Amino acid sequence: MKVRQARLLVASAATAVLTATLSGCVTVHGENAVIPAVSEPDAEKVLKNFTATNNKASESYDAKLSTTIETGALGAIDQAGLSSRKEVQPGGNPKYQPLRLSDARFLIPKQAGWPKFFVADTKSNRTANGRWLLVFQRDSAKADWKASYLAVLEPGEIPDFVTGKDGHVKAVPTSGGSKLAIDPDKLSDAYVSYLQEGTGDFAPGKHTSARRAERKNAEKRPGTRTEYADQAAEPPQYAPFGLRTQGGGALVFFASHHHTKQTVAKGYQPQVKDPLVKALMTGTPKQSVTYIRVSEQAVTVPAKNAGDEIGFLNRIDGLTSAKGE
Repeated sequence: MKVRQARLLVASAATAVLTATLSGCVTVHGENAVIPAVSEPDAEKVLKNFTATNNKASESYDAKLSTTIETGALGAIDQAGLSSRKEVQPGGNPKYQPLRLSDARFLIPKQAGWPKFFVADTKSNRTANGRWLLVFQRDSAKADWKASYLAVLEPGEIPDFVTGKDGHVKAVPTSGGSKLAIDPDKLSDAYVSYLQEGTGDFAPGKHTSARRAERKNAEKRPGTRTEYADQAAEPPQYAPFGLRTQGGGALVFFASHHHTKQTVAKGYQPQVKDPLVKALMTGTPKQSVTYIRVSEQAVTVPAKNAGDEIGFLNRIDGLTSAKGE
């Protein structure tokens, strides 16, 4: 349940399912038909392409290349990180150690409409025991698969998913009909409201009650006024995704935006020493600096009327920009 630094991710594939009928063959694009989001062989190709492209982008600090394989919260975090590193070290990273993903399990739901998604559950050479859960999404029949979320979980933290006889997992409707304590498309708004007001059915922990306590302590520091502003992340750029778990709940991935403004006392000037932060900064920090971050979360959401709380499994955030005033 640690906040871990995200790496880059990848994807590309396009699938059409041919369905035989009495009158001949008809191409089913997935707008209305309930079909697997992707075939397992194609999911393997997506993951392989992701890993290769991610390594190229990470070694050369190529944010533009990253946009071909990442989107959503993960893309925003990684591409900002690549851009800042490229500014500081234009020649790239000659000591880069390639990412290796192995032992992949693909969680593929049947879906109608867009976007479609699947989850790759893999081992990574970046973590000793933790598993990487990469969410890949595809926004249309002509679009490429791109990774939009990453969560790093210990094997014992990964919930048991509801699986049909055909081996496919169950996707959760994002709005209405989810049968969850809160629909996935309402989670981002609920989380930022909790951070601001302390209301909502979130279990206490590092990313909830402890985070609010840290903010209160920061507000009391002498010589600096710290203000927080949180904003829900909205689709289509930040679409949430959920998979049904045993017992009626779900594992849900969602994003959020967080601004932290630090203002120093009159007569003083904010000190921004990190070159990676400076690379993302606009304006001149004469009296204050606002740090803008994107956060991606993986949470367990209980079934409606179950009486349980929403539990955080993982949160990854990253600085995407900064503004000096």
